[in-house]
Amino acid sequence: MTETTPAAKIGDIAAERPHRALLPVVLTAAFMITLDFFIVNVAIPSLQRELHAGAAAIQWVVAGFGLAVAAVLITASRLGDAFGRRRVFTAGLVLFTITSAACGLAPTAGLLVAGRVLQGVSAGLMTPQVLAILRTSYSGQAQARAFSMFGLSLGIGAVSGQLIGGLLIRADVLGLDWRTCFLINVPVGAAAVALTPRVVPESRGPARIALGIPGMVIASVALVAIVLPLIQGRQAGWPAWTWPSLAGGCLLLAAFAWYQHRVAARGGVPLVDPALFRERAFSAGLLAQLVFWTGQASFFLVLALYLQEGRGLTALASGAVFIAIGAGYLVTSSTAHHLARRLGRQVIAVGAVIMAAGLALLLAGASAGAGVGWLVPGLLVDGLGMGMVLAPLAVTVLARVSPQHAGPAAGVLSTVQQVGNALGVALLGIVFYGAIGGGVPHAFRGCLIFLIVVELILAGLVQLLPKAPAGV
Repeated sequence: MTETTPAAKIGDIAAERPHRALLPVVLTAAFMITLDFFIVNVAIPSLQRELHAGAAAIQWVVAGFGLAVAAVLITASRLGDAFGRRRVFTAGLVLFTITSAACGLAPTAGLLVAGRVLQGVSAGLMTPQVLAILRTSYSGQAQARAFSMFGLSLGIGAVSGQLIGGLLIRADVLGLDWRTCFLINVPVGAAAVALTPRVVPESRGPARIALGIPGMVIASVALVAIVLPLIQGRQAGWPAWTWPSLAGGCLLLAAFAWYQHRVAARGGVPLVDPALFRERAFSAGLLAQLVFWTGQASFFLVLALYLQEGRGLTALASGAVFIAIGAGYLVTSSTAHHLARRLGRQVIAVGAVIMAAGLALLLAGASAGAGVGWLVPGLLVDGLGMGMVLAPLAVTVLARVSPQHAGPAAGVLSTVQQVGNALGVALLGIVFYGAIGGGVPHAFRGCLIFLIVVELILAGLVQLLPKAPAGV
């Protein structure tokens, strides 16, 4: 098999006999990316003291990663199509390992921020390749299982981030304290880099594909203009620049869409094929993806604030509470493809309703002022619902996409996830800090009501999806 083999053919060959280590290798990368998004929250107090970091620097340690990821996702999908998805995945994995070491060894807050931004770029390079590799390497039920395991790794990375970070800091290996939260990626990343050439098949987009640099630039600038004010706006008091930035980003997205139509009309290969959006599973699925992720990172953030500031728990103790979500998620996410085969699109709707029920249980416990232990049932139920949504939603969006369009589709899907995360944190930040005058528990209850509405909206949006995803 040569690298000039058309993507569809490569995808068909890989789907017949993927290496048994393919899934563990690419999912290790997905897990590390998600873990690094959440684990840094636990490290903030320690690194702030050691590096004498101000509030602005700390904010960028958190925000710089997510912003960089969002900015490069669509560009990364084209790079994978043009140069080979395994090649770009490997480059991103090498850079992620190096920048993790740089973050862990950073002597100043400024260098740590720079390392986090570069770490986000490397994560952005990898993310669409992971989805595209899974799409082109597996088919049918094997593909559904692969996406189910992908969802499992994302969810476990998210809900265990605070616990793993707390354990690493408590262990204080070699006196490294918070630095181990980054340095732990180095041996894991090095092992994945060594295995990737042996187990991951190469695939790419249509032969002789052009990079489409103008489209890359427009898309990247547009995403930065949209995500940056969502990340920074609420914390900075929504200064005047945030609104022109949001408006300008939306205009640039419209310009990007026009440019992609123009490229397609000339017979070229657009960065994102407009034909993708004529597929209902893709367009409606992206909207559902946006709504789903609006409620994820934001919920983990306010839950951590509630447990630590409202209930007085340590970072490690609050991380242990997150185990309840992980336990529920583990139960359903590993079997989500079986549920999807029976229920079709409604598995996502049922999952969203179960998440709403779990949040309602949390609301009841928080309103009654019950002990932390009484929050566990609600968190467990929320995790059960989350496991029924994440992987089936990705399958629904990507299942009907042809292998040659897997890269752009994965890039758009991942971008919508990042925008949803940023939008959710911004909106829930408004709710939380707008009600903080009544105390942290009062603010948390307001956030739970908001999130219940989000999950019910998701359940409604699912009805726009096709009745059964292809291959499920």
